[in-house]
Amino acid sequence: MKKTLSVVYGVAAYALFLGAFLYLIAFYANLGPSPIAGPATLPPLAAVAIDLGLITLFGLQHSFMARPAFKRRWTRIIPQHLERSTYVLIAALLVILIVAGWQPIEGQLWKVTGSWTIALLAALSALGWLMVPVCSFLTDHLELFGLRQVAEYAFGWPQRKPQFKQYALYKKVRHPMMLGFLVAFWAAPYMTVSHLLFAVAMSAYILIGIHFEERDLAEKHGQAYRDYQARVPKLIPIPSPEGAGLAAKTEWRLPPDQLRR
Repeated sequence: MKKTLSVVYGVAAYALFLGAFLYLIAFYANLGPSPIAGPATLPPLAAVAIDLGLITLFGLQHSFMARPAFKRRWTRIIPQHLERSTYVLIAALLVILIVAGWQPIEGQLWKVTGSWTIALLAALSALGWLMVPVCSFLTDHLELFGLRQVAEYAFGWPQRKPQFKQYALYKKVRHPMMLGFLVAFWAAPYMTVSHLLFAVAMSAYILIGIHFEERDLAEKHGQAYRDYQARVPKLIPIPSPEGAGLAAKTEWRLPPDQLRR
């Protein structure tokens, strides 16, 4: 019975996250029941305070629950095999909360009018959103979203030490998933004040989150990760001459923990 409930819990958390991700895309595209640039109902300062509060809540959960020290304490309460699914579930609920609770702010910064330019920016933004799931499959999609941990417990799958070979985008930047989010946020044919607030706040969270994540990874993997940092740029795929030289000497594998937030 416990195994069945664990599978249901893990699959439900995964399904909710997929729904929340699609909900977020529609929200940012100004579609659906909760468009990001809908009619303003609150004074600007009140709206900004609420919106930043929602994103801060998401950022705190996403960062603190991903830290090893928190996980050690958390798994005294939550079974080890459900730790990741619980993280995914809470993250999904907070994404839904951001979208549903967002308070639009009036004002427009730019609106592209040329049809080719609109198409180009829309395609670039769509590519950014697409990079997010693609990058999860470049490592271990099932492990990242907690499904592998549940399957190991419920079906007796052999536990394996997750490894990441530097496929494709991970040879170009260390955080291609986060790069995808940034591209999706900023390649906007129509940029309102609401879009700008969301893009700036989420970009700040991404940069702060990467800082703490890389500190954990350097502590965990030591010189191997520091070599990776020196060899592969963080977000902008422009390698330094020093990194190019190091790349000729170094070839190693990195676990997909770097995508855990």
